[in-house]
Amino acid sequence: MTHAAAEPARLDRANTPFEPPPTRPSFRWRALLGALRPRQWAKNLLILLPALAAHVRWTPEQIGNALGGLAAFSLTASAIYVFNDLIDLPNDRQHRTKRFRPFASGDLRVIHGIALVTVLSLVSAAIAAFLPNAFAAVLAVYALLSVGYSVAIRRRIALDVILLASLYTLRVVAGAALAAVPLSRWFLGFSIFLFLSLALIKRVVELQESDSGSTGPVGGRGYIVADIPVLTALGLGATIASSLVYCLYITSDDVLRLYPRPDILWGNLPILLYWQARTWLLVNRHQMHEDPVVFALRDRGSHISFLAFLLLVFLAAR
Repeated sequence: MTHAAAEPARLDRANTPFEPPPTRPSFRWRALLGALRPRQWAKNLLILLPALAAHVRWTPEQIGNALGGLAAFSLTASAIYVFNDLIDLPNDRQHRTKRFRPFASGDLRVIHGIALVTVLSLVSAAIAAFLPNAFAAVLAVYALLSVGYSVAIRRRIALDVILLASLYTLRVVAGAALAAVPLSRWFLGFSIFLFLSLALIKRVVELQESDSGSTGPVGGRGYIVADIPVLTALGLGATIASSLVYCLYITSDDVLRLYPRPDILWGNLPILLYWQARTWLLVNRHQMHEDPVVFALRDRGSHISFLAFLLLVFLAAR
């Protein structure tokens, strides 16, 4: 009889509102590291692209600036991730996968998050103080826009994905400021369209994972499930636009001046088209990770495409 009474109790607890489990001290440090989302730091490698594209000579000063810039951007990004998790707790606790994040699951408390945001921001600002002023200015703009996105813009349809694409592109702008090299307008255009496509992938996957019968906004965003075809069409359009801008970029005067064999760069066009087309096909099949960058870091096809792309760039530069 005792066992029979315990069974309904377990069923009742399964249907009660979320209650954070008690934190076990042995997992505190692991939870803190998880809150920083270090795997997302790979996005900050975009900072290196302007210097690589301009064939900058890597002096000790350039290497030091690059490492400092990566550290400052990574710490700022982690502070934004923690801030975003704190203000989005109610939605995360109802999400299929986000409910396992450190704050949503109760492994970390809100006070821990506030302390993390403060420390990360201060350390990032201290590092940026030793780097070029132009880079520090871009980093400050990135932080302000990120906070604005988390507080309000994330709920504005269309504007949210445009700002996400801009935040990715700001990393490239920051890299140009860090290396003190001019940034091609074609390169900027390519970045905007490519990252807009990735931002739209995130939204489509979020809607795919929601209740298909829902008619209202999903996950604290402004989108509804019926928006999937429109968002997909916009993403495919951005994909094609990025490939077109790439064609214009590799025929620009800067590329012709920097690469002894610029025609080899045309070989990267089918690679780019293949990767983007395959990515959107996987989205359509519901086989895409909620973060396309994480997907690319784990996907063998993406690895091969990236290495082939770099090989052709290397051959064009010889």
